[in-house]
This record gives sequence, structure tokens and C-alpha cells, in this order.
Amino acid sequence: MTYSVRHITNFHYQPAVREVVMEVRVQPRNEARQRCLSFSLDVTPRANVMLYRDFLGNTVHHFDIPGQHQQIEISAHALVEVSASPVPEPRDVPDWEKLDDSIASGDFWEMLLPSQYTQPSSLLEELAQELGAKRRGNPLELLLDLNEAVYRTFAYVPNSTKVDSPIDDALRARQGVCQDFAHIMTALVRRLRIPCRYVSGYLFHEAESKDRSSTGATHAWVEAFLGDVGWVAFDPTNQLVGSERHIRVALGRDYADVAPTRGVYKGEAESTLSVVVTVAPVNSAASVELPPPTVIRSKPLTSGSRNSYQDQQQQ
Repeated sequence: MTYSVRHITNFHYQPAVREVVMEVRVQPRNEARQRCLSFSLDVTPRANVMLYRDFLGNTVHHFDIPGQHQQIEISAHALVEVSASPVPEPRDVPDWEKLDDSIASGDFWEMLLPSQYTQPSSLLEELAQELGAKRRGNPLELLLDLNEAVYRTFAYVPNSTKVDSPIDDALRARQGVCQDFAHIMTALVRRLRIPCRYVSGYLFHEAESKDRSSTGATHAWVEAFLGDVGWVAFDPTNQLVGSERHIRVALGRDYADVAPTRGVYKGEAESTLSVVVTVAPVNSAASVELPPPTVIRSKPLTSGSRNSYQDQQQQ
């Protein structure tokens, strides 16, 4: 399936700010089952956009806009071809002993240790006990159980957490957005001594699907390493296993490594961030209407502050 992906981000500042430095991770990855056929990124006001690849192979665009301004628009457009990923069977996955041997022979330590947003806590331990998150049976069947259990236990509520919320906020309220679901699942899987990584990207919402995640924002899910089977994707927000509907943009230890936009601005201003995302098959006969903007962050600076970071939360 080939998709057209449009991702428009608007930052509004009141009053005007003096300078903005920004990193953007929105270009889909080129991999075995996914090809980014074309990609464009436009920034208003005009800026000299440069790029590099980070330590996990994610494409990062970055720019600096000096001078006073009250608005920035970042418009990305990609054509991406995604092939269906075969869903593994439990019999294809090694037992725990063989899986441990496979993990020990590789370099997975960064995806095994707690990270900024996947720190252990008493609430996480209580959830693990509640969901039976301990080594048992077949590793794949256990992860499928956890994927369903997280989906069932937590309500999906847009804007119920903040971009920098620890997982305890979602654990305590039993609700969150895809960013929280992915962090909770990652923490539970790493607790089982299975490498797990955070995936940032887009989800194509079919008309007949029952997806809970927002159609107008970026998406997040996880991938767990299962030996010879490789990395298997799980989407606890929607109780899905990775499919051709999942478009991968960036991989990381958690959200801190893959924020779609991350920047800092100078000035005493209130910053409001709104996002519009559309994903559609290129052969679709129906016209695609832009959904209403998703406002995912609005934060006034504290008194006396001169610099403020601005990240784009995933809904």
C-alpha cells in the first residue's frame, strides 16, 4: 500500500518571540518493508533547513529562525510504500531460554534499561502484578496478552496528559494518549528482560477500523525483540499488532529520542501548538478533507523565563 502523508504543525506565540531553534523528526524511514518514495519539508518563515541522521538512523531536519515572529508553520509531505508484515505464530518464537541466548549475543542494552519516560515505580509494579506481567508460557503469547491488557485497562483520552508526563500520571488516572500507552507497554516488556523500543509514526485509519487513537495527530507504538523473528510491533492504544497501516518514522528508547518537533525559543510568550495530520492511500478516489487541528500543547512561560522548550506530544 502506498500512502500520502501530510503533517502540518503550527506554533503560535503571544507576544512575538525573538528566535527559535527547532529539530524535526517527521520523515518516514527506509527499511525492508517500507520505502519513503518522496519527502518535502517547508518552513514558514523561510529558513535554511539542514539534516542529519541520529544514532538510531532517524532522519532529523533542523533549522534556526532569528528575528521576531509570532508564528511558525512546518509542512511535511511524504509518499510512503508499506508492505504487509507477516504476523508471527507462537511456534515461530523461541522459548525463554533460547530468547535469552539470542539477546545475550546482541547489542540490546539500550532497549533493556529504564529510560527517561519508562522508569520503574511502585505503581508500575502494582500494574505488572495486576496484569500477570511475568515470564510464562510462550513469549509472543505473553506480549499479545499484555497488549490487550493495557488496551483494556486504560482509557484513551486526548490531552489527558502532558508532553513530559511520567508514566505514573497515566497509571494513577488509568487514562492517557498513545504516548503513555507506548511508555507503559515498553516499561512492562523491559521488566520481562525483553528488548523493547518506542516507535513514532503515523497510523492509517480505515473506515471500518475501531481505532481509538486520533486521526489528526502522530501515533506511537512499541516493538519487542523476539529472537529469530526479529522486532515485532504492538499497538496497545488500539490493540493491534503492527501491520501495513503503521508507518514508521523514528525509533528510540522512548519519546525523548523521537519527538516529531523539538525546539527552544527566546522570549516571554505563551506558545500554542496545533497539528493536522492526514494519511490516505494514493489510489483513493475519495477526496481527503483536512481534519480540525489538534491542539496538543499550550503552556505559558513561568515569570522571568527567557527560554522555553517546546515538544510535540503524540496523541
